[in-house]
Amino acid sequence: MKKSAWFKTTLAVAIATVSSHSLANGLTINEQSASSMGTGFAGRSSSAIDASTVFGNPAGMSKLDRAEVSGGFAVIDASTDISGGDNGRGTNDGDMVPLAAIPFGYYVRPLNEKMHFGLGMYAPFGVISDYEDGFAARNHGLYSKVQVVTLQPTLSYQITDRVSVGFGPTINKIDGKLTSNPLTPVGELEVNIKGDDVGYGFNAGVLVDVTDKLAWGLTYHSKVDYELEGRTRITGAPAPVGINGSYDAKLDFTSPESVDTSVTYQLDDQWTLHAGTTWTRWSQLQEIVVDNRGVTGPFAGAFTSIDEQLTWNDTWSFAFGAAYQLNPQWVLRTGFALDESPTTDADRTVRIPVGDRKILSLGAGWNATDDLTVDFAYAYLREDKSEVNYDDYSAEFRNTAHGLSTQVTYRF
Repeated sequence: MKKSAWFKTTLAVAIATVSSHSLANGLTINEQSASSMGTGFAGRSSSAIDASTVFGNPAGMSKLDRAEVSGGFAVIDASTDISGGDNGRGTNDGDMVPLAAIPFGYYVRPLNEKMHFGLGMYAPFGVISDYEDGFAARNHGLYSKVQVVTLQPTLSYQITDRVSVGFGPTINKIDGKLTSNPLTPVGELEVNIKGDDVGYGFNAGVLVDVTDKLAWGLTYHSKVDYELEGRTRITGAPAPVGINGSYDAKLDFTSPESVDTSVTYQLDDQWTLHAGTTWTRWSQLQEIVVDNRGVTGPFAGAFTSIDEQLTWNDTWSFAFGAAYQLNPQWVLRTGFALDESPTTDADRTVRIPVGDRKILSLGAGWNATDDLTVDFAYAYLREDKSEVNYDDYSAEFRNTAHGLSTQVTYRF
């Protein structure tokens, strides 16, 4: 039977807001740019539209002629329908993901004719789940939230008129909380775990103008190793059991690396086409183990080391998009994406009950002046039905989400 884990998800946030149900699969968050969201994030590695290329492809900064600052946010409204799951222990209301926002911000400036400097703050991963108190599978997961703030200083270098490269280290602050109500022979307990850490990685990219109309880009987002330290608090046990209390906790966790490659083709003065694919090494997440120090009592063995088998698989996502230059002030965008789930019916959990996804997006960019651009995007996500199967709980989940994003870019 699957056990509760210290944490299984990474919720990415910046500043003081949190994400909920991202438009990417697994733990990944895609909402780092409204201009990219409009084309379904197709062409993110091959089109340097604005300063958000700091994330999409650091090499793309070489395409920006002037210094610019760009920032915005996305709002995600997710819904979950749960069918089945009637084990006589509680409810299955669904809709466990709260409405929340994902902010992002970037700055880029030329240093000379060959080099650019950039700085970005964004959210690379994230999931949150908050089930009702009487949730039927609360022994496997009741509340999960992890927050990450990523800061990326970046440099790009234009090797030739057609080839640029970019590199940026990432500084990632993570902190989180997980709650569950495990069943024991002495009744239902409440377990709350909190922890935090700072991890380091990097993003690197290359951008090539194959012809005057065709561009190709490749971006590598490195893995990040975390060693979270915090406290595990156990309550609800009868006093004679001697397990209630607060204990030191430790977890080693690695967020996966990914490779994003795409092409952008300028068909004519009005139409631009994008296509891209992303590979993510989710197979790094095979097992999560949390070690708690100092646990005593007859159930010390169950809570000293808590593990959960994930058995996740590597995934591919594919995106196709187009942009239409309506006039000098307005550009219209659309895109479609397919995104695999890293987990299966045999291993899926209530903390991340995700299936394969299809995403349709629409967007627009408004050049208010030569210096000011405002981008808007909307996306609709629909997942295939997916099953969660524990020994004591089985249910079918169906997730959908609406996403809205806006972004303002100012050049100076």
